[in-house]
Amino acid sequence: MSAARKATESGSDGMVVFGGTAGAALADKICAYLDVPRGRVTMSPFPDGETLVKIEDDVRGKDCFVVQSTSPPVNDNLMELLIFIDSLRRASAKRITAVIPYYGYARQDRKSEGRTPITAKLVANMLATAGADRALTMNLHADQIQGFFDIPVDHLTAAPVLTRHLLDHDVKNAVLVSPDVGNIKFGSDFASRLGAELAVIHKRRLSGDSTLAVNIIGNVEGKDVLMFDDMITTAGTVCEAARLVREHGAKRVFVGATHGVFAGPAIERLRQAELVEIVVTDTVPLRDEVSKGLKNLTVLSVADLIGEAIRRIHEHRSVSALFF
Repeated sequence: MSAARKATESGSDGMVVFGGTAGAALADKICAYLDVPRGRVTMSPFPDGETLVKIEDDVRGKDCFVVQSTSPPVNDNLMELLIFIDSLRRASAKRITAVIPYYGYARQDRKSEGRTPITAKLVANMLATAGADRALTMNLHADQIQGFFDIPVDHLTAAPVLTRHLLDHDVKNAVLVSPDVGNIKFGSDFASRLGAELAVIHKRRLSGDSTLAVNIIGNVEGKDVLMFDDMITTAGTVCEAARLVREHGAKRVFVGATHGVFAGPAIERLRQAELVEIVVTDTVPLRDEVSKGLKNLTVLSVADLIGEAIRRIHEHRSVSALFF
């Protein structure tokens, strides 16, 4: 069967999936799941640092998806995504979906003090202005960020992928610990999926990369602790939480997160935290120093999950079934 005929029968005729610098590896896996070739593009910098994105495939009238996480270097990857979208719009793409597995600037979602921006909203505006018709993302730092967009947003969760992995472990008498109060909803979802109890850490933030775990609400003595967060950035929150649960008698500590950003002192903190396993997904491309520095790190792929969401968007079918 020809590739063109196979694409038509699978409902992927007219679909083109591209990958940016921070999304190329994940885009390749997504395309393998969808059984379509990745869209061709040439990206090159000008001598002064400006970015040029040239689409090498005919996209006129096509349903286009651009996979690009706005992970470090955040501003470079965000600007590349905006230029990518503009290139597709000017090439007469029928519809452009920005597939942003990790949405940077998500923590700037409110005015925490006077004279500060709400950059999560600004970025949403920029994506729509550039020409994105819809967005597909995963585990936003706060669910309400979906409301910052004036275009449709499909918000996926990596919980099914992370849960399947942990169910394969011999974790007994487990308790799910939310590393901070703001993460209770995310932690509660995992607790229900795993049939585990839920405990919550009360923390106090000391600075942008430092926190102090003050107290734990719930019982962890003699139990295996599973800690999940939407992201691990500097690892201050999760390492402080791990210290506190061990002080309260936890046997083993497993840590999981959707987005492994691993910025600043994260690697050294995690290396000293005495964790059995650190599990993240491939929403953020890992640097070599991360994979070499963390021997207990496991990376799971969300390519099939995102690929199925892309297929359903293209075929105008429900995406909500993937949330469970």
